[in-house]
Amino acid sequence: MRNTALKHCSSDMALRKLPQYAVRVASTTTQKNMASESVPCKLVTPMAEAKRFMVDCFIAVGAPQSHAETVADNLLEADYRGHYSHGMNRLEMYVNDVLGKQTDPVVCPVIEKESVSTALVDGKNGFGAVVGKFCMEVAIEKAKKTGIGLVVAHGSNHYGIAAMYALQAIKERCLGMSFTNTSPFMVPTRAKQAALGTNPLSLGCPGTSGDSFLLDMATTAVAVGKLEIQKRKGEPLPEGWAMNNEGKVETNAEVALGARKLMPLGGTEINSGYKGYGLGMLVEIFSGILSGSAYGPNIRKWGEHDKLANLGNGFLAIDHSYFAPGFEERMSDLMDTIRNMEPVDPDLPVLAHGDKELLHMHKVEMEGGLSYVENQHNTNAKLAEKLKVQPMASKSVAIEPRN
Repeated sequence: MRNTALKHCSSDMALRKLPQYAVRVASTTTQKNMASESVPCKLVTPMAEAKRFMVDCFIAVGAPQSHAETVADNLLEADYRGHYSHGMNRLEMYVNDVLGKQTDPVVCPVIEKESVSTALVDGKNGFGAVVGKFCMEVAIEKAKKTGIGLVVAHGSNHYGIAAMYALQAIKERCLGMSFTNTSPFMVPTRAKQAALGTNPLSLGCPGTSGDSFLLDMATTAVAVGKLEIQKRKGEPLPEGWAMNNEGKVETNAEVALGARKLMPLGGTEINSGYKGYGLGMLVEIFSGILSGSAYGPNIRKWGEHDKLANLGNGFLAIDHSYFAPGFEERMSDLMDTIRNMEPVDPDLPVLAHGDKELLHMHKVEMEGGLSYVENQHNTNAKLAEKLKVQPMASKSVAIEPRN
């Protein structure tokens, strides 16, 4: 199982689980919501070509073919699902981390100690995606034998979207959870300084007929990229997103970016921001504290390279066959019940977690590839020249506006 390659699944089967009006309306909603990350354009890059380019870049800096493909698949999955901030957008950062000797592109993670249902892994400062894939494979293997597998790792790096590892579990008909700590961004409730990362978590559960529940969320109010978008648009931040260096709520995007202090999910204390703070601590415990990695404010700051990241990751797999029968049927029944609830706004259908991503996947398939913003194409061109690899090819397509 540990050498099983992940494959991209078609969205068609899962789309049939959605109400038809949701497929139509939510596709429009998705496109509007994605406009800040994926501006509609005429250049479309086939997924195979996007992967080829990323693999070539990683091989050019010394990664073996298997590692290059694992990391490229991770980034490609993020773009395919509409999370462009964690896809090819991270390619240059990963390459620079290798060139700056902040990441070792060759090493493989190793198990330091294990029991029948647990393992502690040393990521050896390798690619986070390589560490993550290995750890979830081990967790699934243990879950198949004992019902539950819990694996934690230290010595890791940025591992992409947390959902990638929940998807691994779903494909093996297991429940999967993933956690990672990050550079400090979150300001704990009542504090003035950042002490925790965005600390994302993911939960994936299989349903029937290819259906699935897939939650992937940061524990901060928003991701850093949201502040960057508001700055580019010249618009103020909603209250509850960020703080300034004086510990006050900040609505100026430029000031907030300089301070790099995000509020917990929920925002201020009166709005229950302490719950997001608590979730951030939960992730820190399952990823950093349990694994022995760097943790909290001890993790290097974003963009600094004075020391290795030494991030901590956590992975949990549960084989539901060890519990009450009919899990997948009940899971799909619950999601279908929620999807078919009457919406407040007929143009905004009720979705289950993961549906928005399915709709974006369907859009990518219909258009024949991924639509990257101009800045991404420019970055790729410079990267291709720098690494002396074949530039990424795209094609022009007519994208009709949706009504």
